[in-house]
Amino acid sequence: MTNLAGLAVSHGIMDQPGTVAFLVIFGMGVILFFVFRSMAKHLRKIQMAARAEAEAAEKEKAEAEGQGQRAT
Repeated sequence: MTNLAGLAVSHGIMDQPGTVAFLVIFGMGVILFFVFRSMAKHLRKIQMAARAEAEAAEKEKAEAEGQGQRAT
């Protein structure tokens, strides 16, 4: 009769499911860190562009109102 208990024993560190699962989750965390950092940088660019556009529109409106008052 063969020893079945000996077949189920894992001998390597990478053979254990806990180690592999930890490495996968840790890798995903590292990747998400860089993805979120990049996304925040892009959102800052968009916010700055929108703010500059709003300021330009406000300045243009103020100049147009100033021109209208002078013409009258």
